[in-house]
Amino acid sequence: MKLAFLVLGAITLLLLVGYDSVLSTSNGNLQTFVGCAVREFTFLAKKPGCRGLRITTDACWGRCETWEKPILEPPYIEAHHQVCTYNETKQVTVKLPNCAPGVDPLYTYPMAVRCDCGPCSTATTECETI
Repeated sequence: MKLAFLVLGAITLLLLVGYDSVLSTSNGNLQTFVGCAVREFTFLAKKPGCRGLRITTDACWGRCETWEKPILEPPYIEAHHQVCTYNETKQVTVKLPNCAPGVDPLYTYPMAVRCDCGPCSTATTECETI
């Protein structure tokens, strides 16, 4: 049990060091980064009756440590599957261009303020593939 806490402590320290290095350089080495960070993201905001609008915002991005450990009694596996997910967001509203009469031009989306590795929450993340 003490070994498990030692390993988890080392992993946490490595994640914090990796997180800090990604934040200190905007491009960093994203192919080897393990952890979760806020990163710029561009998407096309659209709704029926309006033209689309390309939006650049902040979103969560990263890879989190996951593992499974076999155990001798049911359920036979102890699983730790974490995803990079929103810890804190703020809502941003923009006006879409060229909307048809009677169509509300306002479009609201979440902008990431802080991200962390954690269990997948359907309140903020699409979890179907997990």
